Order: sequence, then structure tokens, then C-alpha cells
Amino acid sequence: MSEYQAQQRAVLSGKLTDVLNARTLAGANPGLARLLRPGMAILDVGCGTGAISRGIAEAVGPEGRVVGIDNNPRLIEQARSAHGDVPWLSFEVGDLYELAFEERFDVVTAARVLIWLSDPAKAVNRMAAATKEGGSVVLADYNHGRIVWDPQPPESMLAFYEAYLKWRLDAGLDNGIADRLGTLLGEAGLTDVRIEPTHEETFRDDADFIGRIALWADTASSRGPQMQRDGYLTEEAWKTAERDYREWIGRHAAHMRMYFLTATGVKTSSSLSSENGHSDGI
Repeated sequence: MSEYQAQQRAVLSGKLTDVLNARTLAGANPGLARLLRPGMAILDVGCGTGAISRGIAEAVGPEGRVVGIDNNPRLIEQARSAHGDVPWLSFEVGDLYELAFEERFDVVTAARVLIWLSDPAKAVNRMAAATKEGGSVVLADYNHGRIVWDPQPPESMLAFYEAYLKWRLDAGLDNGIADRLGTLLGEAGLTDVRIEPTHEETFRDDADFIGRIALWADTASSRGPQMQRDGYLTEEAWKTAERDYREWIGRHAAHMRMYFLTATGVKTSSSLSSENGHSDGI
């Protein structure tokens, strides 16, 4: 499968755009939130509509600087429109594989991004190059194979979910990328790699339970037409999955956990030697 085809499958539309807008820094990337300090320079890779980028900007304050980058011009336009009132926050359209920065940022981060890339190692290498010596690369992502629902959702949704994972896998996308994040950081020359479980978990008593667990109904309605176009299921299948799942939420759903890890690596002088093709080892 070509990189172009993988990018086409990653294109975001429909109700999933609303999911991006609803995310917050503390709720969607707590590992990064704990690392931020006033005055930092941050690069947010795959920033989408910029909701989390704005939270980052609020954390680093006017003494800092935040750049959000995404390869989707429509999402960047939305980000500029929604968050253009923050002078130290800017947004750029750019290729995540060709980041045009060298040792510019204290932290370079990507959340829920590598899972949509067919060559995540290449992207992480460029993220490392954009990081200052002593700075950090922070990755956060899912392993879709380790999701937990209680009780199990309807068969129509389970069939949709299986088709969704195959649709992604056939495009060269790694459904279990969360468990490779530490390896990717190490291979990019980063040190002091730490892995933190930051699983996304919601229970029926939570105030935002309906909105959060409905993610997969929104996914069916947004990704379903793409999967139908690519021959992975019928229109009836994805529409039935969405309808049955929403009914299940209202009557039966009690809990969902999405397996999500945050990995952090530090760029040191040895990292720089690795990037330049040199090593102090024998």
C-alpha cells in the first residue's frame, strides 16, 4: 500500500472533527501537561483543529512559543480561526515527514498521530531533529487491539471494528503502535525513555460518559463511508453499527477503556552524534 493511500485513509471528516474540538490538554494528553513549564517552545505535530495546542500555549504562557503543524489545510484553517487570538501560538500546514526545523523546540509532541502514519519511524526521527539538546520528544498513542468494553457492544459494532482494523492494517497503519513508542524513541537516538500508562477510561457515572463512549458511533458515521468506498463493508453495515451502538450506549453501556500510552525521550549530546551518523561506542 502506498503512502498516498495511507494518507487518504487518515483524512478526517464528519463527526470526528467535533471530537478533536472537544479535547483538552489535561484530558487528552496528561503526560505532556505535566512536563510543560512557562517559557517553553513547543512543536505540536499533527495538531488538527488546535484545541490541545491552545492548552499547550496557555501552559507555557506569553514568554513561550507554540507551533502547531498538520498536513490537512482545512484543519489548520479551523485552528487559525478558533485560536488566532493567542499571539504566541501559530499554525502551519506541513508534511510530518519533512519537518523543517532543527533543534528549535524544548518539547516536540505527537498525540494520536503515529497510528495514522505508515512510516512512524521517519516522523519520529524528524521530531528528534527538531528538538533542542536537553529537550524531550513526547509521543502518545493507542493500541486498538486492547480496547475493553463492558458489556460487549452489539455484534454489528464488533463486526465494524474488526473491518476498521483490517482497513487500517491493509494501508500499512499499525493498530498497536502504543507498544512500539519506546522502541521508536530509542531508535531515533533519544535516551532516558519513560513509558507511562495514560489509558482513556470512562464509566457511566462520569459527566462526559455519553460523549466519550460515543467515539465509536462517530467513527462508524465518519469512517464508514470511506471504508465502503474502499470495499470493506456496505452502507447498511456501518449505518447499522452506528445505530445499534448508540442504542447500546443508552441502555447497557457501563465502561470503556482505550489502551493509551505516553512515551518520553530526552535528546542528549549522544543523540546528536547518532543523528550525525557518529557513535562514541566501539
